[in-house]
Amino acid sequence: MKIYLSADIEGTAGIVDWKEASADHPQYAYFQRQMTREVAAACQGALEAGAHDILVRDAHDSARNIIPTELPQQTRLFRGWSDGTDLMMACLDESFDAVLFTGYHAAAYSDGNPLSHTMSLKVQSLRLNGRLVSEFDINAMIAASRGVPVYFLSGDAWLCHAAKEIVPSITTVATNEGFGAAAITMHPDIAVKQIRDGVKSALKSSIPHLYPMPERFQFDICYKEHVPAKKAACYPGVQQLDAKTVVYETADFHQAITALFWIL
Repeated sequence: MKIYLSADIEGTAGIVDWKEASADHPQYAYFQRQMTREVAAACQGALEAGAHDILVRDAHDSARNIIPTELPQQTRLFRGWSDGTDLMMACLDESFDAVLFTGYHAAAYSDGNPLSHTMSLKVQSLRLNGRLVSEFDINAMIAASRGVPVYFLSGDAWLCHAAKEIVPSITTVATNEGFGAAAITMHPDIAVKQIRDGVKSALKSSIPHLYPMPERFQFDICYKEHVPAKKAACYPGVQQLDAKTVVYETADFHQAITALFWIL
């Protein structure tokens, strides 16, 4: 099996504050290591399930968070941001057999995580065909567009529940449950164990399913401020609905992702 793993940090066990996700704050070092431990656990689970090639995508902020020496030697690590619209899924192609997600988080506008957001902190809410969508949804659709199924997700309970509604076969580990600006979290060592076991079980026994793709893509984006909406309305095909809200609609997924790349 050839595995692609996309890793974020805001769904890491215990995290509740932006300082803990920012490299220029002292609290970051602990959560950098916990993020790395959870990624390493997922990689180990994949290896135990028979994976022979694992590409890990560091997908948070600078994309320079994961500690390389703590990953299994059989993994490759993609650090930094490259050109292109795939962002958190860069270099994913049809040659991969499975996609895993670790450290993912609830969507903007939801109350599932103290750090809930979607792609940009400028965004108040992002809806696809009327439904609130997260970074998991967008990235799982990128995987589906390449014919690669999603097998595993770890992150907050809100996101795990939402993901199972769309992809019932996906294996999830809910590391946190958000309560306003706080969260109840499982012990970090238990999170690591459950992620390793969950990935191994998912890859050995789960029925692969692609994230379901709609026939048309209508993205409604509400920004926190009016200025980004005015700027987004300059993109071809984007219509401004009110001072803070724009809409973009297309039947072509690549066009939809390209538009999001430029206007979020």
